[in-house]
Amino acid sequence: MEGVSVRKIKKICVFCGANSGKDVAFVNAAFHLGEVLGKRKIDLVYGGGKLGLMGCVSTAVAQHERQVLGIIPSAFTINNLVGETCGKEIKVGTMQERLVMMMELSDAFIALPGGFGTLEELFQMISWAQLNIHNKPIGVLNINGFFNGLLSFVDHAVKQEFITPRARKILISATTADELVDKLQAFRFESDPALSKLKWSPSSSQKEKLDLTLRL
Repeated sequence: MEGVSVRKIKKICVFCGANSGKDVAFVNAAFHLGEVLGKRKIDLVYGGGKLGLMGCVSTAVAQHERQVLGIIPSAFTINNLVGETCGKEIKVGTMQERLVMMMELSDAFIALPGGFGTLEELFQMISWAQLNIHNKPIGVLNINGFFNGLLSFVDHAVKQEFITPRARKILISATTADELVDKLQAFRFESDPALSKLKWSPSSSQKEKLDLTLRL
């Protein structure tokens, strides 16, 4: 990355499945991502518990003696539904509160293969970046072409003029963990001139959580 200004990333939030998926490559890639984060001295923020790919990446990060923070809705902790979090755990009341806290505490975001929850988290972060709520890099680790269809759909939406070429640049993709982290570090946010005028008010609560109320 010679000649490229590198963004300082200390914490990466990883969105991924609570299942392991059909292909063992998904599990291997989740462990490898955790190893890459650990070797680069990057801490992990994730959804908590030890199920599926979430357990794989958090275990690998912890094994490399980096901090692991699981942010989990209290409902998931009843009857030990998702297993014990590998590291520190913060319980929240709602899914939305969880996602806001993930955004506030992370410097970048990576999505591994997963289901509806993973896709919701990924696109919520993309949408918030487009709305200038944050300017942090977002990427998908495209293991064995898992995200090919999704990336093709996004490109189709660009061609149909529902997503602007500028907004399309928000979503980064790579096939290896090292390449993806390099791309996240090199990312430069391009704000839409119109949307950059939006003013988002900080919450007045003691917890200083983000209030996503638009001031018109």
